[in-house]
Amino acid sequence: MKPIWIVDDDQSIRFVLEKALLRENLPTRSFTNPQEVLKALIDTPESEGPQILVSDIRMPGGSGLDLLEKVKERLPGLPVIIMTAFSDLDSAVSAFQGGAFEYLPKPFDLPKAVELIHRAVEESQREEVAEDRMGDAPEMLGQAPAMQDVFRAIGRLSQSQVTVLITGESGSGKELVARALHKHSPRASGPFVAINTAAIPKDLLESELFGHERGAFTGAQTMRRGRFEQADGGTLFLDEIGDMPFDLQTRLLRVLSDGNFYRVGGHSAVRANVRVIAATHQNLEQRVKEGGFREDLFHRLNVIRLRLPALRERREDVPMLTRLFMQQSAKQLGVEPKRISEGALKLLGLFDFPGNVRQLENVCHWLTVMAPAQVVEVKDLPPEVLASMGAQAAEAQAAAASEPLPAPAALKTVTPDAAPLSPMAPVVGELSATGPAASSWENNLRVEALQMLEAGRTDVWDVLSRRFETALIQAALGNTRGRRIEAAQKLGIGRNTITRKIQELNLE
Repeated sequence: MKPIWIVDDDQSIRFVLEKALLRENLPTRSFTNPQEVLKALIDTPESEGPQILVSDIRMPGGSGLDLLEKVKERLPGLPVIIMTAFSDLDSAVSAFQGGAFEYLPKPFDLPKAVELIHRAVEESQREEVAEDRMGDAPEMLGQAPAMQDVFRAIGRLSQSQVTVLITGESGSGKELVARALHKHSPRASGPFVAINTAAIPKDLLESELFGHERGAFTGAQTMRRGRFEQADGGTLFLDEIGDMPFDLQTRLLRVLSDGNFYRVGGHSAVRANVRVIAATHQNLEQRVKEGGFREDLFHRLNVIRLRLPALRERREDVPMLTRLFMQQSAKQLGVEPKRISEGALKLLGLFDFPGNVRQLENVCHWLTVMAPAQVVEVKDLPPEVLASMGAQAAEAQAAAASEPLPAPAALKTVTPDAAPLSPMAPVVGELSATGPAASSWENNLRVEALQMLEAGRTDVWDVLSRRFETALIQAALGNTRGRRIEAAQKLGIGRNTITRKIQELNLE
């Protein structure tokens, strides 16, 4: 591991921190002023540079805030902890605006300072791993099995020019899939033209798609090429195809059949060599039954169908996407990228994201602007995320309160080191011998969590989450007599998710 760099003109501060970190097996390197640090950064290879930097603000050889600015120019991802004996608002604001990881006022409690340094080291190592995985940020990201299926389909279609219909909820990234299909197709050198058929008024959509001749209607001062002509030799992406007016569907069907069309007001056929990729969040089969969508057009578009999963079906991708969007938002705003704590990431992973990936991207932009510190904690998450978590807890408590509870005598006393429950045992059905009578299973959960926390356990989240998921999956499989797909549907998760969870929890 790379060393912790400490810069302070006070020899006693350096000595105390060095000894405390040495006891934690954390290597250190000390400096007395900012000039020494800047020279060392130039002379030291990046692979041997600092893991984190702990710096005083006011030193004879220069300002710690100036050092922070220069270090961030060279190593933007380096966590920097700023120390000062002058605990004023201006110093704190300046430190965070400069991209400091945390602000540590003197005199500080040594164990708390070491804990903060540990946290900075963990964040640094986690970010290094995340950056290695993301590399240069590929066009699409996803480790979830459902997304891997999409990637495989794109790969299989890479040498094809067949029409593709992409389905999925709004905000799930359908245009990204369309762009990937174009980029990896024989038409990659041609144009990619996108149009949202739901965003353009009906009276203008025909002209947008097929163009118009001069004088075709009031305001048509010149001849205009439509999207089909603009996409000649490439790909035309028709987003929200389910909202296309019925009469225009007929014209689209004719173009897909023979490649010929007429501009509005035109008399000569125009031919365009275009691959069409369509997308919709609607159920087109249902639209056909209702008479709102032509059946023959549906079959013409539905040659190959790709279903893009909602974000709640690929929750394991939330941490990776969050880190990427935080970096992108910071770059757009010209600020230092913020880090996000594991607790906040886990809570984001539990949120359903009705707006899918687009909503997650907006949340990351909000956090980049509104989160007060460089590390985003649970309390910093947007109100809609925190409110949703509170609403879910309230609903669960109301449901639990309506069910008969076991008699207190049937409840066991649990010690923090008790053996894990069997997969078929209740999630949290125990009470402390001295605790109050439970009014719901949430109270039992709180009691056991408190016992484990007071005992100094650091795996509380993982242990209780694992038992909770085990109980849910066992209950669903028992209800469906072992039928996984049906169990996943009843739980509201994807079949790939339940298969992965069964493997992770050793429930085979």
